[in-house]
Amino acid sequence: MKVNYFNIPEITVSYKDNVKASERAVVKSLADAAKILSVAFENCMEHHEEAYVLFLNRANRVLGISCISKGGISGTVVDVRIILQTALKVSASALMLSHNHPSGSTKPSREDITLTQTIQKGCEAVGIQLLDHVVMTSESYMSFADEGLL
Repeated sequence: MKVNYFNIPEITVSYKDNVKASERAVVKSLADAAKILSVAFENCMEHHEEAYVLFLNRANRVLGISCISKGGISGTVVDVRIILQTALKVSASALMLSHNHPSGSTKPSREDITLTQTIQKGCEAVGIQLLDHVVMTSESYMSFADEGLL
């Protein structure tokens, strides 16, 4: 389709899924998610902060993982709109947010808590479940859901 009403650009949205549903990883527990996420953080864990999102279908099978932010030693900027845009693009039913703390502390900052609340509201608005926000370090992890922060 070519749109040419007053030179308006055409917008296309795509998601290429090359993995059979039966071959996708399943997240049955926080430990499953942490195992997947630890691989994503391999190259930055103790150097700088990054944020990743696991996008899941209704059966908690992983539709994909996306790096949504790369930052500095003491923080990274996460844009809720990018998370929701990607979630809608892949038809996710649920998601798990994660970021690392190079300091080695799993204690969430006030900004981490506020961000989680904002993402949760955004997810609710579009019918996607925020399952957890996991703070990762090289030795452990902390779950917002387990700590009653979701």
